[in-house]
Amino acid sequence: MTEAANPPTSGTHRWVSLMVHDLTVAQRFYGELFGWEFDAGPAQLGPYVRALRDGHPVAGLGEFASEVRQRVVAWLPYIATRDVDATAATIRECGGTVAVGPMEVDQVGRLAIASDVNGAAFGLWQGGPRRSGPYSGPSGAPEWNELITADTSVVSKFYTHVLGYEATPEPAQPAELDYLTLRLDDRPVASVRGVGARALPQDRGPHWLTYFSVPDVDEALRTVEGLGGKALTDPEVSPFGRWAKAADPEGGIFAVVRPPGR
Repeated sequence: MTEAANPPTSGTHRWVSLMVHDLTVAQRFYGELFGWEFDAGPAQLGPYVRALRDGHPVAGLGEFASEVRQRVVAWLPYIATRDVDATAATIRECGGTVAVGPMEVDQVGRLAIASDVNGAAFGLWQGGPRRSGPYSGPSGAPEWNELITADTSVVSKFYTHVLGYEATPEPAQPAELDYLTLRLDDRPVASVRGVGARALPQDRGPHWLTYFSVPDVDEALRTVEGLGGKALTDPEVSPFGRWAKAADPEGGIFAVVRPPGR
């Protein structure tokens, strides 16, 4: 994937961020796993750092307020929009919810946090051209975002209406899978995987899953467990590369992938 124009094209995935209960533990875990370095993020967001890989900003890590104890730790993708207020209104009209904002964040842009019609959370970003990555960039950068939900039928219509996607079956996947690719101008930007209600995690339900690129999936899983995380699946081979799902020490779910040809 290539860098979008300035301002970013609505619907492109621009950033991923994680809120945790212990920022020091998260920095150690992801820093050692992905080779990230960190610098301070916007002070308005509270304790928050930007993760850098080979000088590229690739992700954000923040810390919940001390009185917050029961929040689920989950990676959150931020999706570009030219008008966050209008997009937030459309989300509500289509049966979704807007939990935070829209609000201005210094040096970042105008943000909101919403959830789709099935309850999966995501962010909106109206701002400059900075993005996680770039995609197909350094190891340890976000490679892809995939929505894990019960089924694709209703939620794909939600994202099509809200963000202008074309939802199409993926020819590289077996026809019996409930799997769609979300496209802008015939360019793939994300995917939706229907797994059935029983397969959704009980603590989070439908959710977005971020894939981070690594040079060796098996070695990455060993590192995850050595740092106090957990390998959730064995490595699998798909048309998009060898991958596996894992969790960090606070239960934040993510995937590691070695794309074909790397």
